[in-house]
Amino acid sequence: MKISETLQTLYTGTVEHDDGSYHITVPEREIATETIAEDETYRVALISTSASNADDTETTDSIQPADHEDQQQDFEGPPVEEGEQREVEIENLGDQGDGIAKVERGYVVIVPKTNIGDRVTVEMRQVRENVAFADVVEHNPREEV
Repeated sequence: MKISETLQTLYTGTVEHDDGSYHITVPEREIATETIAEDETYRVALISTSASNADDTETTDSIQPADHEDQQQDFEGPPVEEGEQREVEIENLGDQGDGIAKVERGYVVIVPKTNIGDRVTVEMRQVRENVAFADVVEHNPREEV
């Protein structure tokens, strides 16, 4: 199975029936972390958690089906810890002018004194459920191509 590099988020949801139409609920954390935004249009791909389709000949890695409970456990809590150092790229600027980077699952890291496009090594100083605040440890030059 090929996964697009433009993948913005991945979560488990249930198709629900409501008065003649069907819905998949987007977890609040996806909006809160600005992984996706309300009133925007997205392409949606559905991947079954049941046994894989035998006709799927493009599969390059073995993907084992997991039940819903196991998948939820994989994504509980922030993907970073206080004191952890990471190299990130600043993608946007927040309302206060701080840099915004994203790591796994679209988790937001706020980095003061940075600009869009900066590649920096940061140390997580405060980690919350949906956002972390980090300080720059080192500015990393962009590699010339």
